[in-house]
Amino acid sequence: MLLTLWNIIAPVLFCAGLGYFWARAGKPFDTQMVTSLVTTVTTPCLIVATLGKTNLDMAALTEVAGVALTVMFLTLALAALAIRISGQPFRIFLPSLAFPNTGNMGIPLCMLAFGDAGLALSLAWMMVYSVFHFSMGMAIVSGKGFSLSLLRHPILLSVFLAVTMVGFQLSLPEWLYNTVSLIGDVTIPLMLITLGVSLSQLKVHHVGKGAGFAALRLLIGFTMGLAVVEMLDLQGPLRGVALIESTMPVAVFNYLLARAFKRGTEEVAAMVVFSTLMAFLILPFLLTLAL
Repeated sequence: MLLTLWNIIAPVLFCAGLGYFWARAGKPFDTQMVTSLVTTVTTPCLIVATLGKTNLDMAALTEVAGVALTVMFLTLALAALAIRISGQPFRIFLPSLAFPNTGNMGIPLCMLAFGDAGLALSLAWMMVYSVFHFSMGMAIVSGKGFSLSLLRHPILLSVFLAVTMVGFQLSLPEWLYNTVSLIGDVTIPLMLITLGVSLSQLKVHHVGKGAGFAALRLLIGFTMGLAVVEMLDLQGPLRGVALIESTMPVAVFNYLLARAFKRGTEEVAAMVVFSTLMAFLILPFLLTLAL
């Protein structure tokens, strides 16, 4: 079991560590360019290539989406209650508590733990969270409400395309599939390396508050994930993916939003760093439950 856990955790640690120490050594890395490339090109290609070739049918995709939505809204409700009790600002802390790192960290872990099935399920999970993160999450932070322009985001467009392909059992021509698959294959290494680079660049202040809310993110996510998989009696890869994705740390995208709209940038940075470090520490326990 220890070897199995190490085989899953080691690639994530080493890829993120590569990005961290690369940046700490002062080597050039254009985080903005890579992030833009991943979110607008490689991730949409990965979504279309994976779901266009997977055995997931519409019923399975609907099941994954239902589980993800259940966990998300339960997490939102519990996080809102915790913020209200603590007296902290909703616009700063609610998105960070509700929207974890289902992409950069969740997808690689699920793929390494459950293979192609884990990759397909975690991509479907991330698709659901991305739709709400890019809409509800951004609206909460900005205070400007929902914008229809968000529907033009490449990840959301790829979601609609992938769902259409699954629903109507469509497939891409071989040359096009090979092309989007090749581009999509660079997504996971780039995600992990960028995660490491981002962690190295965050300046952490408000240590006490950041660490406290970071622990709360993991606790709420794990509790809601475990409650849902037990309530629905989920088994197999879907159970594991639900537990892993629910317990991921604060997404780096929350920091980018906080910086863009000047909403508690330092507090969110602390939550990203501490929740990621804590997540790595609890991964053996989490994966033992998930496998």
